[in-house]
Amino acid sequence: MTADDRPVFLYDLASPLCWLAAEEVGGGPVWQPVSLQELNPEAHAALREVDRDAIAPRAPMPLRWPDPYPADSLQAMLAVAFAKKSGRAVAFSLAAFRQAFAGGKDLGEPDNIVIAGAACELHPRALLSGIGLRSTRQELDAGNQLARDHGVSELPVLIEGGRVTAI
Repeated sequence: MTADDRPVFLYDLASPLCWLAAEEVGGGPVWQPVSLQELNPEAHAALREVDRDAIAPRAPMPLRWPDPYPADSLQAMLAVAFAKKSGRAVAFSLAAFRQAFAGGKDLGEPDNIVIAGAACELHPRALLSGIGLRSTRQELDAGNQLARDHGVSELPVLIEGGRVTAI
């Protein structure tokens, strides 16, 4: 099986629903960051309405909601796109999700992005510089385009064999 045959997990670090899915999907699929903020600003804003009481029993650790919520996640999404280029998307994403939803940290803050990077051995300067690279922006844009190409407007989803499944 080639990498192209693997399912693709589309997610955004601002979403606790994506966090729950991420903890379950593991490393089997290709993890593709998508900026919900750019893909569908209304869906990003609607994250405010997520039922915290429904999430808490499914969370792998106690919840501490970040403030503000939902965060401006664009810099964090660029950071995960940078991490993906070095094969660290899964480790970075899980660390960032846990920072946000178990640690209550705002992923709009560079210090919190750097802490998630440290969990997967990304040097702080490299990570912060990598966020601004054209190739990093192209990686995130590719995820956004993949979502659009498959009619995805809400996350998380899994794409397998051209079929989209909400998870």
